[in-house]
Amino acid sequence: MPTQVYHDLREQMDQYSIGFPSTESGVELKILERLFTEEEADMYLNLSMMLETPEAVAQRIGRDRGKVTATLERMVDKGLIFRLKKGGSAKYGAVPFVVGSFEFQLKDLDKELAQLCDQYFAEALGKDGIAQIPPLRTVPVNKSIDYSWPVMPYEDIKGMVKGKEKISVAKCICRVQQGLLDKGCGKPLEVCFQFGSHADYYVDKGMARYITQEEALQILDKCDEAGLVPQPITSQELGGMCNCCGDCCGILRAIKYHPKPAERVLANYYAEVNPDLCSACETCVDRCQMEAIRVGEKDVAEVDRDRCIGCGLCVTTCPSEALTLKPKPQAERREPPATAKDYMMQVTASRGKSLIPLAVLKKA
Repeated sequence: MPTQVYHDLREQMDQYSIGFPSTESGVELKILERLFTEEEADMYLNLSMMLETPEAVAQRIGRDRGKVTATLERMVDKGLIFRLKKGGSAKYGAVPFVVGSFEFQLKDLDKELAQLCDQYFAEALGKDGIAQIPPLRTVPVNKSIDYSWPVMPYEDIKGMVKGKEKISVAKCICRVQQGLLDKGCGKPLEVCFQFGSHADYYVDKGMARYITQEEALQILDKCDEAGLVPQPITSQELGGMCNCCGDCCGILRAIKYHPKPAERVLANYYAEVNPDLCSACETCVDRCQMEAIRVGEKDVAEVDRDRCIGCGLCVTTCPSEALTLKPKPQAERREPPATAKDYMMQVTASRGKSLIPLAVLKKA
């Protein structure tokens, strides 16, 4: 039977990102017991997503600085919190379950934990469990964009990469997890990018390797060839970017459950078919990760605008060039939050939650 600290831990993690809702089976508590000791759970309850030094944390909670530092470092090693190293010092902060501690299990994920997470996805995060503003957003594959009309910098996937000096690449945690369960899709694994301090964190933990801009661009081309959807973090400030499939990616799988995926993503484009050019080859049907395209009775591909998330994968391989990507009308376009912090505050407020640590709230 999980002790109260794990129930409190779940409640605090539910404040962040897509949340960490409870289930009838209690599988989420089994995940927490697997990841956290009681001491680590208690420390998490005293942290927020605002980065702090061990000295500041120790002073705030009235504990020995050395013991606090040791606990925080152990939690970093286990992928439970984030650490920023700068100028010989380090700061620490809480992370969501997704995107966060689940992704940080990349080195330590085994079949048992993979099964627990898969069960949790099915019971809590699938169907309608995803946040109204998911932590990943969809941007078009570069080769699908018509540059005769303006493309915003936060929607130019290769432009984002070219603007980053420090880049690392890691295996996709979702495809690793599904592979452990013999549900893998066979698509490329080493396709998830991290930038800046996030790159340092992943490399420090042995989860990723540094790469050049040129290699990153080459990987993006391979992702397009493999039919993967580029999904950067939901902010204009870019800390990371996944390249996702509808078979394994937790975010896309959850969105795919929805009858109108286009309503659940932050995406500003849609695919359109020229019926005079379509040869009904069904290449686009196979490429679409949202099952948004079918060939109709007139042997012409049809795009379901309610399901299309505007990734452009159908456009880049259409042999007859019948498909194009169009920008949505201005009234339907949405701009991502400026920073990751802005996103977290926005989505947390929309869910009626608070970013204040639970331990602080209970003392108030």
